Amino acid sequence: MTENNYRGVLLVDKAKGSTSFRLVSLLRKLTKIEKIGHSGTLDPFATGLMVMLIGREFTRRSDEFLQSDKEYEGTIHLGIATDTYDLEGAVISRSEKIPSSQEVDLALQSFQGQISQVPPMYSAKKIQGKKLYELARSGITIERAPSQVSLQTKLIRYEYPELTIHVVCSKGTYIRSIAHDIGQMLGTGGHLSSLTRLRSGSFHLRSAISQKELENPPFDITPYLLVDS
Repeated sequence: MTENNYRGVLLVDKAKGSTSFRLVSLLRKLTKIEKIGHSGTLDPFATGLMVMLIGREFTRRSDEFLQSDKEYEGTIHLGIATDTYDLEGAVISRSEKIPSSQEVDLALQSFQGQISQVPPMYSAKKIQGKKLYELARSGITIERAPSQVSLQTKLIRYEYPELTIHVVCSKGTYIRSIAHDIGQMLGTGGHLSSLTRLRSGSFHLRSAISQKELENPPFDITPYLLVDS
């Protein structure tokens, strides 16, 4: 099948442990098309919606898709802080403090509307041509200018040490930083232990096909391609 036939948006539910690049590689093998991108990466431990852009016509529009707001469900593990702000990092502090529900509610009030957020060192953000995580892995920490982001954060459940939140946010928001900052506010430390992307712009996880389906060839993605997006 030619690139003209394999073109459009494909919604995929990324599996835990997989990288965003693996999805790109998988689709290149399935379609024999080199021009494949996406509207925002997910860390390997995260799951959920990946908006895959297939064909030159759609990869050229990647900036348009990247601007979309996004929706997540994430779980914060309180009492343990890590250097990466997530479960994959090295532990840098521990606390036995157990915050009350009232303290949790108060902390979440700081994550509503427009806020300033400092990008984590372990992120793909580039400063002077270098990705921050490359510097962090070399033991280098640099000053990062805060960015303005827009948030709506809602408590789903709190059963210490796990605090699960629902977040609707603007482009460029780091959920790992929210987890870290909430832990700091509560005086316990904390890290992001799970994350699922539920929505990106007008695209929803409920409409996505699972990565497992793609990994069981032969699989025809044609019926799932959205070409009028």
